Amino acid sequence: MALALTPRLLRRGLELFAAISLGGVALLVSYYLIRFGDRVDVFLTPFLRLHWGWMAVGLVLASMDWFGGGLRLWVCARHVYPSVRLRDTVLAGGFGAWGAYLTPFQSGSAPMSVWVMKRAGVPVPVAISSIFVTFIATVGFFAIAGPLAVWFGAGKSLAQHGLVLGITLYDLFKTSLAIFGLLGLLMLTAMIFPGVMKRLIQRLAARIARRSPNAAVRMEKLLGGVDRAHDCMVAFGSPKGLLTLLLAIVISAPSHANKLLAGYVTMRVLGIPADFTDILLLQTLISFLLYFAPTPGGSGLAELTSAAVMSIYVPRELTPSYTLIWRFINSYATVIVGSLIFWYWLRRGLIGREESVGVT
Repeated sequence: MALALTPRLLRRGLELFAAISLGGVALLVSYYLIRFGDRVDVFLTPFLRLHWGWMAVGLVLASMDWFGGGLRLWVCARHVYPSVRLRDTVLAGGFGAWGAYLTPFQSGSAPMSVWVMKRAGVPVPVAISSIFVTFIATVGFFAIAGPLAVWFGAGKSLAQHGLVLGITLYDLFKTSLAIFGLLGLLMLTAMIFPGVMKRLIQRLAARIARRSPNAAVRMEKLLGGVDRAHDCMVAFGSPKGLLTLLLAIVISAPSHANKLLAGYVTMRVLGIPADFTDILLLQTLISFLLYFAPTPGGSGLAELTSAAVMSIYVPRELTPSYTLIWRFINSYATVIVGSLIFWYWLRRGLIGREESVGVT
């Protein structure tokens, strides 16, 4: 089926994201106000003692959705489309993150990035292939970073904190890591053997085309795009293409810095002592758990999951303020900036134009 990213759909996603996120934060605030005897100062006092130098670091981290993600997308796209511009991929990377935060299961990320790149003149098959490779790089990065963190002794405390039925946070982390590793192998196989995927799509398109003349016309156009995308994947399967993938995996570190480092920076903003490696591993765990969350941007689930996991290090009375600052760094800032830019595009006449992207 096709996903059409219309202004109305994105506006509804923004409203839903805001409502669920505020509901999650309100639930935490209410719980802690009740626990501490309706003392509003328990919630407000931490905001009067922020370490603003670390808050500036948090703002830089928040921009990595745009600049880190855009740089990685540019490195991949220029391998098959050398004329692509960095400023266009920065917008595409940022709006990809913005679309992910406004849709369930991050389903709006790729269509939104494709839409922005198409507006910049990049062919849709090229954009889809490049974004697919960046997703492989994301999975590859997490599959490598997790074992390295464990190898160097980070996060030993995870094994000391149980959840239920004897399951520890460390067990949950290893399970999530195994899932990402399996996904990485499957996508790497599709990248190295693109002909197999092409034949599967051709067979499926042939079956659909037999149903009606209109479907046949659409499938003919689709197969033309599949041929172009296949050529791109063949290019990525070459030695130079695999080197590009390796570079994209390295750039995934700054691309996901806001998700992996937001917890540590937030603790320093609030003046909470923090062990960098342990917090990094916990944030990696949270990223794993929320990557395919059914709510827009993991809203609601992110606030509650973070509060539960980070309770190891964050004092209970600071949990609401920690959650607000943490969410601002890893998602709220991107949502605000993306919404302002999209609103500006709407004012310039985007509504009513043929700007939706269909992705099968």
